[in-house]
Amino acid sequence: MAKNCSDSKSSKAIKPIAPIAKRLTVTWLIWLVYRLLGLPIFISIFNPSSPDIIGGIAWQALWLVPAFILTPWILRGRSPYALLVGSMFTLVYLGASGVVLFTRAYGSSWAEIAVYLIDFVLLFAINVWLFILLKRLPSMNNVVKTPRSR
Repeated sequence: MAKNCSDSKSSKAIKPIAPIAKRLTVTWLIWLVYRLLGLPIFISIFNPSSPDIIGGIAWQALWLVPAFILTPWILRGRSPYALLVGSMFTLVYLGASGVVLFTRAYGSSWAEIAVYLIDFVLLFAINVWLFILLKRLPSMNNVVKTPRSR
């Protein structure tokens, strides 16, 4: 006797989207504030050359323009297409943050490395939440495959 494949899919529990979307929203907002304000302030405090805080905030604001554009879609958390594009951008941010962390690991103080490590961990968490949310959202093309009859 052949088992119908659609029965196994219908019995699979649908995982909730709201808790992951909430985690993504909170992590995203924490990262934006940390990257825009926290990172320049902490680097100015911990770096011996004491870089300008206002210049650091201006630089981070320029660096975060794509993130500011993506923020409404990330906060809504409903459009798979927008979240997929957001995931690509956050992967670029994650890569850049990792490179900065790696380069700072050789010539900076432990406190300065911790500042960049927090940025990296927040971006990694955002990418994890985005991946989980994209897996839980409905299919982008809404194609329903029916089993072949033999």
